[in-house]
Amino acid sequence: MFVAALFTIVKLWKLPRCLTTGEWIKKMWYIYTVEFYSAIKKNEIMLFTETCLEAMADKPNPGTLSDSSEQLFSFGVIADIQYADLEDGYNFQGNRKRYYRHSLLHLQGAIEDWNKEGNTPCCVLQLGDIIDGYNAQYKASEKSLELVMNTFKMLKVPVHHTWGNHEFYNFSRDYLTNSKLNTKFLEDRIACHPETIPSENYYAYHFVPFPKFRFILLDAYDLSVLGVDQSSPKYQQSMKMLREHNPNMELNSPQGLSEPQFVQFNGGFSQEQLNWLNEILTFSDTNQEKVVIVSHLPIYPEASDSVCLAWNYTDALAVIWSHKCVVCFFAGHTHDGGYSEDPFGVHHVNIEGVIETAPDSQAFGTVHVYPDKMMLKGRGRIPDRIMNYKKEKAFHL
Repeated sequence: MFVAALFTIVKLWKLPRCLTTGEWIKKMWYIYTVEFYSAIKKNEIMLFTETCLEAMADKPNPGTLSDSSEQLFSFGVIADIQYADLEDGYNFQGNRKRYYRHSLLHLQGAIEDWNKEGNTPCCVLQLGDIIDGYNAQYKASEKSLELVMNTFKMLKVPVHHTWGNHEFYNFSRDYLTNSKLNTKFLEDRIACHPETIPSENYYAYHFVPFPKFRFILLDAYDLSVLGVDQSSPKYQQSMKMLREHNPNMELNSPQGLSEPQFVQFNGGFSQEQLNWLNEILTFSDTNQEKVVIVSHLPIYPEASDSVCLAWNYTDALAVIWSHKCVVCFFAGHTHDGGYSEDPFGVHHVNIEGVIETAPDSQAFGTVHVYPDKMMLKGRGRIPDRIMNYKKEKAFHL
């Protein structure tokens, strides 16, 4: 599938016309970040394919969640709480039940469980959509956010908050920047590497929860028409991109789109943020770190509903796949969850949403980190998963 996508991009480049800005960006990232795809020019596609298949076939048996090797640390994950002081309702299509009030009880249960764990997690990753967009309609955004944040205060460890579409239904980007949902103060700085300091133009940062492990929190709504002033250059750029891919009157509708991720409730990564991500991953490669990336929006089609992907997910994948250090990508947004390991050994885990979790179930997890793997212990409708780190030989052509 990926090789076929590359052929499509190459064909586009060969057409006798001027390239659009988007196509030039894709072309430059292709040249800069994916050098080993020169195999395509040398008619070595079969060798490349066989190498990927061999790498996937050579994975060790994952076994069970019980493991005798030494655990290094652990962290919690939870997504799409979407609390509102409302009776149970349904999604926009009317076919999936949502438990607005009970989502807070699920959060309380998750916090109690994390606090009781023998090896306390070092932190919790909150993957976005902390309160529901309906709060804005009832002028209850600040009250609901305060209630949820006060609940998080019961947790004994730090929480890293990502921003999703429901944050922007309730608040402007400026408001969020100055709110308790901005956890950028928890970031780590790399001495003597100013290029790894994120810009103030997007909400992203990185931190080190344990030696040789770096976590990167991305802003999936860096390019978005949500939460920004309509007169701003970023809004104009984002609306232009959205309109070029979505001619529908209703911009939240993917009907008839060849790229269904181009809807208003999604967003994307600016080139500036992708450049920053590339610098961080370059540093992590050099220093033999393992990297976990966190985003509200998923970026790998095999792990997600295609409508829920980031607008320019291919650009993010191009950066990630040009490095060896990334082991896992956590996201929310899909509510149903999802999982897939890509050909480069990156595990894409989409966490099931609390908002659509029945009162008699749960939706959170703890990830236990070992020298050779990560093990997700899910609660309720989140399944257990074992994610072995990729082998070096998977990158040798």
